[in-house]
This record gives sequence, structure tokens and C-alpha cells, in this order.
Amino acid sequence: MTTDMNPKGKGLVLLAALGGMFLALLDQTIVGTALPRITSELGGSSLYVWVVTAYLLTSTVTVPLYGRLSDQHGRKPLLLVGMVVFVAGSALCGVAQDMVQLIAFRALQGLGAGALLPLSIALVMELFPPSTNGARVQGALGGVMGLTYLAGPFLGGLFTDHATWRWAFYVNVPLGLVLIAIVVLRLPNRPGVGGGRPDYAGIAVFTVAITALLLGLTEKGLDGNAWTDAAVAGPIVLALALLAVFVLVERRAASPIMPMHLFGNRTYTLVNLTSFFTAFCMYAGVVFLPRYFQEALGVSATESGLRIYPMTLAMVVGSVLMGVLTSRTRVYKPWLVAAPFLLVAGTLLCLNLTLQTGAVALAGWMSLIGLGMGPMLSGLTMAAQQSVEPQYIGTASANLTFFRQIGGSVALAVGGTLYTSTVTANALVHGVAAAHASAAALVIPSIGVVGALVALVALVAMPAKRLDAPAVPENKVEVGFAS
Repeated sequence: MTTDMNPKGKGLVLLAALGGMFLALLDQTIVGTALPRITSELGGSSLYVWVVTAYLLTSTVTVPLYGRLSDQHGRKPLLLVGMVVFVAGSALCGVAQDMVQLIAFRALQGLGAGALLPLSIALVMELFPPSTNGARVQGALGGVMGLTYLAGPFLGGLFTDHATWRWAFYVNVPLGLVLIAIVVLRLPNRPGVGGGRPDYAGIAVFTVAITALLLGLTEKGLDGNAWTDAAVAGPIVLALALLAVFVLVERRAASPIMPMHLFGNRTYTLVNLTSFFTAFCMYAGVVFLPRYFQEALGVSATESGLRIYPMTLAMVVGSVLMGVLTSRTRVYKPWLVAAPFLLVAGTLLCLNLTLQTGAVALAGWMSLIGLGMGPMLSGLTMAAQQSVEPQYIGTASANLTFFRQIGGSVALAVGGTLYTSTVTANALVHGVAAAHASAAALVIPSIGVVGALVALVALVAMPAKRLDAPAVPENKVEVGFAS
């Protein structure tokens, strides 16, 4: 795709790309504050975790598949498929009559959402290569990611308290239809690089492996399950075995769904490793801080979402600042290397969390975490896409998202175990509220510092490179109207 689109056309496509990404990420967070009302109305409280898990599972599994298929067959058809499925799933979630229906429709919604994030990122990269303005747009892209963590809990609580929880899903329908219209009318249909017979074996093995892994990690996240329990260890061991098989399949496939040769590039491998471990820092903040607010301080779910605004706003600022600095210096490594120091400082200060921790002090700690996470949302995207040839931009964007989501799932499982054991050990001695404060003071620094330090080592080892505009694939198309 060339970038000589007229400004209006380019702006509309950018709006559609950022809007699609926003909706996909929003639905990871908007449901949390609505879940208590959903379970009280639909029943099936024992299944509540699957309302979140079903969406996470299908959206995670399909992310690499959409990314690779869009490289081969073009962005537009894959993005439209994802948008249509996502909107249909959202509408069905809104009319669900019981928990089983809602879980099934959430899984359908996730099947569509898997296309929205990676393909939106790839489109932004193609519209705005890492030139001066492009780096700033990439920073804004990361800012949109941060905004979803701000908007999701607030909107979920707002709809639940003043309308109905069903609007947490209905809101996607009109917005989604507008975005679909923009894609149909304005996004050019640039053919992909082509490919041979679809990698059916790779798709099958990968789907079963990641499904098993996420099921095992989800079971571990439930209270009372140990790592050695069959429901936890069984799926995880199966997943590891199947992932080894997947690597062998991909090395022999004519058109692999996840090309293994890309991992021979040191930058590409280290960027994905960094994405995996910085998810530990992000989830330490966006999951366990709200839990501290609710369980230790006794505030509502909606208020807990509002109280992490210093962190989410700082994520937006950090991402935009990354774009500005990169556009001026045309390098990204120094700014990425600086970010883990902020993450270590912010999460380490959370060792001081107690029932008496001041709001101003905690806002400062959260701001450090946000300022450290912001560059990771935009800077890693630029680094990943710059490390591959143009025909693999969709794959690179998708894998970055995939490793971040898997890292978050691992962080939740490990952090959840540590949190529960700490609460159990301290509740009888110090009281339930103080036990939750102690658990947060242990878990947030533990997973946050580990994740940041591993990311720091990976980023230091990453080759330094100046930003260059990517080469344009041969089968390009002039942009101005959809073909």
C-alpha cells in the first residue's frame, strides 16, 4: 500500500484502524465491572470467569492466524471478516438469556476481535511508515491502547448502573457498523503476497496447543487449584508438547502460519520476549491494583477502575512521548531501555502498600508504572515491524500482540497463586482487609520487577537501529477509493 492517499481518505482509514483496535481492547476490560450484575441476572455464578476467558481464548488463538493470512491474502478481506464476526458476536451477547449463551457468544466475539488489533496496527504502519509523522502516529496508537484501560471499567460501570449491562455489548454494534462502512468504502483492496495451500496442520496444532495452555492457566487462576492438579498440569503439559510439534510442523510447511525463520532475527525475537515479560508489569497494575482497591479498601468495582486513572493516563502520555522522541531522534532503543527502570521503580514502591497508603503517593507510583508501560505499547510495535520484510508486517504485529496476551495470562496465573496464598496466610492474624493489602504489596513488586528486569536485559541485547521507511511491496495500489 502506498502512503500517497489523499488526507481525507487516509484520515478515515486511520480512524477505522484505531477504532477497531479500541473496540477489541475495550471488550477485554468493559465486562469486568458489569460481571456482578450479569451473574445476578443470568445466574450461573460458577461460570462467571468463562465470560472473560472465552473471549480471551478465541481472540488470542486467532491473532497470529489473522496476521499471517492478511500478509498472504490482503488486509481488507481479513479485517472485514473480523469486524463482521465481532459485531455479530456483540449483538448476540447483548440478547443472551443465560450464562451458557453469553459464554458462547463471547467466544464468537473473540473470534472476530482476533483480527482487529493486529490488522489495525499493520494498517497504521503501512499508512504512516516510521517517518517523522509516522513515529508520532505510532505513539498515538499506543495511547489508544492505554485509553482502553481507562475507558473500559468506567463505561462498564456506567452502563450497568444507569442503563443495563447489555449496553456493554450493544455499544459495539453502531460503532462497528460505521467502521465496517469506512473499510468497505475507503480501504483499498491490496492483494497479499500470495501463498500456497493453507497450513492446515499448523493451524490445527497451534489452536489446540494455545487453547490447552490458556485453559490450564485459567484453572490455575481459580482459587484452590495447585500447579500439580490434573486440571492445571494436564493442559499445560499437553500445550508444551504440542508447541514442540508445532515448531516441527512450521519448519516443514510451504506456507507456515508462523514462519520460524523470523525468529532467526535477533531484534524480532528479543522484541517478542520483551512483549511477553512487560505484560507482567501491565497486568500487575491493571489487575492487582483494582483488587487492592476493592478487597483491601472496600471501594466499588467502578470506583476501583477510576482510581487507576493515574496509571492509565500515564500510559497514554508515555506512549505519545515515545512517538515524539522517536520522531525527533529516529532511534527507538534508548527510550525503550529507559522504560524498564520506571517500571521497576513504580512496582517496587508498591512494596509499601498498606491500608493507610496515601492517595497522592500511590498515584505517583502508578504514574511511574504507566510512564514505563507506555513506550512498550508503541515502541515495541515499531521495533518489531522494522525487523521484518514488508510482506511480514501483519505477522510481526500479530505475534507481538499474541506474546503480550500469553504473557498476561501467565502473569495472572502466577500472581493469582501468590495473592491467594498470601491472603490465606495473613487473614486470620491481621484481618481480611490487611491480608489483601499485604498480598498486593507482595504480588505487584514480585511479578512487576521480574518482568521489567527480563525486559531490560532483552532490550539491552537488542541491536540499535535507526528508523527507516519500509520498502513498498511490489503489488501496490494507489489509494483514494476502495477497489
